[in-house]
Amino acid sequence: APIRKDNTTLRYTLSVYLKTPPQRLDLLLHLGGRFFWVDCYSNYYSSSTYRHIHCNSSVCYPFDAVGCGYCSGPPPSPTCSNDSCLYSPENPLILKVGLEDALVDALGLPSTDGSSAGRVEVVPNFLFSCARPDLLAEFPNGTSGLAALGFSNASLPAQVAKARSLPWCFALCLSGSRSAAGVTFVGTVGPYNFLPGIDLSKNLSYTPILLNPHGDTFVVYAPKPAAEYYVNVTAIKINGKAVPLNATLLAIDQKSGHGGTLISTLVPYTTVQTSIYGAVARAFAREASAAFNLTATQPVKPFGLCYSARHVNITRAGPAVPAIDLVMHGEDAVWRLFGANSMVRIQRNGTDAWCLGFVDGGAGFRAAILMGGHQMEDNLLQFDLGKMRLGFSSSVLVRGTTCANFNFTTGNHA
Repeated sequence: APIRKDNTTLRYTLSVYLKTPPQRLDLLLHLGGRFFWVDCYSNYYSSSTYRHIHCNSSVCYPFDAVGCGYCSGPPPSPTCSNDSCLYSPENPLILKVGLEDALVDALGLPSTDGSSAGRVEVVPNFLFSCARPDLLAEFPNGTSGLAALGFSNASLPAQVAKARSLPWCFALCLSGSRSAAGVTFVGTVGPYNFLPGIDLSKNLSYTPILLNPHGDTFVVYAPKPAAEYYVNVTAIKINGKAVPLNATLLAIDQKSGHGGTLISTLVPYTTVQTSIYGAVARAFAREASAAFNLTATQPVKPFGLCYSARHVNITRAGPAVPAIDLVMHGEDAVWRLFGANSMVRIQRNGTDAWCLGFVDGGAGFRAAILMGGHQMEDNLLQFDLGKMRLGFSSSVLVRGTTCANFNFTTGNHA
């Protein structure tokens, strides 16, 4: 399915097909979302294949329902039915929740051989929640709900994998282009072929996926862990040199849920705890000066370290600046951020600068490191939940391709 970046909110949308006859829906991509939800009110939900889930159904409470609903309003409709399973759809941007009917309906996704998009295949009983339009606040324009890819048996990857007897695995490749789509693959560990014939499933590095017992959601689904994905960053190196950090912040505190490294598609730039930000910015400035002869200029909010674009050379992997290495559980598992992912171009009000694309989240920030969308663009990330591991490519630009280079046209009958 294609992933597009919204140039206003800097968040990402995923396009799928839902209902009979099929209708394309653009949804906010939430990597840590627990379940899929759709606005059923704005344009009256109409489909010949939808149905409610009765409260005694085997999929009601095991799939994160929060109650049983009864409706005294008009005749049964998608938003009103007696003895109906209820969900609490949540807007993760403003932590607003609702209480709405759960439905099942036909979900469609283009099939793929790993090289191009094929015919749309249908998952006939896909479970999701209705939601009211006010839950779309701060979502990209044109979106009608939320596509949840989190660790949950009600998420998009989990339901597709179970329905089609596929691996519980999905891959994201967010495009760094403002005009071209990236892609997600669901239910396959590869191949992931991008023009000009490069399989990005090859030569991935792997690190364990970690789960946090405490989620950053309004509704608590205890004793289940949060649906968000963490990884074990143990050290940060800049230009090959270790950055002095408080290592205790890099681990998840099992009592409070604070600390650790969370991967999120909801924030545009990596946001870090204050002490980590200060250490990284100082080390980066020192190495940029010593190795690249760069002198910092006036910073541009929300960033704290910027350089005049006139003095920064450009390479295939973006601006020529010190590489930032996120060292995982071992020295052989290193997620390297080249300039295309570590720096952000700012061109406004007479300013033309490259800024370090990290944001200070404050001393009490929940995650020590919150990896944002910009740092993931043109990197392939494979979430293999059967093996509970993350495969990561680092920048695919150095391999001569981009995340916009998947062929969506050949054989696509959607």
